[in-house]
Amino acid sequence: MSADQQGLPSVWTRPQRSRRDQPALSRDQIVAAAMELLDAEGIEALSMRKLGTRLNAGATSMYSHVTNKDELIELVVDQVYGEISLAGLDGSTDWRTAVTRLAHGLREGFLRHPWIVSALGQVGMASLGPNLLRLSEALLGVFEEAGYPLQAAEQGMNTVSAYVIGVASTEAAWLTLLARSGQSQQEWVERFWPAAEQAVQGHPRLRRLYAEQRQGFDADSSRGDSFDEGLACILDGLEARLRRSAD
Repeated sequence: MSADQQGLPSVWTRPQRSRRDQPALSRDQIVAAAMELLDAEGIEALSMRKLGTRLNAGATSMYSHVTNKDELIELVVDQVYGEISLAGLDGSTDWRTAVTRLAHGLREGFLRHPWIVSALGQVGMASLGPNLLRLSEALLGVFEEAGYPLQAAEQGMNTVSAYVIGVASTEAAWLTLLARSGQSQQEWVERFWPAAEQAVQGHPRLRRLYAEQRQGFDADSSRGDSFDEGLACILDGLEARLRRSAD
C-alpha cells in the first residue's frame, strides 16, 4: 500500500473509533496524565509504558486512542496551544494590542511547560491540531481586519509565531537547565558573569555589552524586557509594510 493510500501518519488523520466502541479510559484522561508526567519529569520520562502505569490502564485502553508515542506528543503539544487565550482577537482591540497579548500568552504557555522545546522537535502534524488551527484562524483574522491581504496575513502570523517560539524555546531550555542546577536564576547568573567576562576579553564590543548589562542586572525582568523589545521590532516592521501597501 502506498503512502498516499495509507494517509498521513498523525493522530489527527487516523480514523477514530465510534463512541460506542470507546473504552472507559478517555483521550482527555490520557492527555492530562501525560501533561502531568511531562511537567513533573520532562520529555525523557515520557513513555507509553510509564503513562499506562500512571493511569493504571492496560494496553488496549491506551492504544485505542493513541497508537504510539508520536501521536501522544501531537496531543500534548496541541493541548499547550489550547491553553492560550484568544481574548482580544475578535476585533475588540487594535491589531498590535491583540497580537502582543497573544504573543505573551504563547510565551507563557511555553514557559509553563518547558518540555515543549524538545517535543516540538518530535511532533509530526502539529499544524493539524484543532487548538493550533483555532489559534491560527483567529490570528489570521486579526491581520486581515487590520488590512493585510490573506497571504500577507499568513506571513505576519508566521513571523510573529517564529519569533515567539524561538525566544520562548530558548527561555524554556534555560529554565530546564536552571531547574536541574538547583539554583535560582540570580544565583546562576552571578556565577556565570565572571566566566563570561573572561571569555569576551578579546571581543571589545561584547566586553562593553556585558559590562553594561551587568549593572543592575535582574534575570527575570531582563528576559521579559528583551522579549518585549524584540516583539516591538517585529510589529514595527509589519506595520511599516502595511503602511507601504496602503500607499
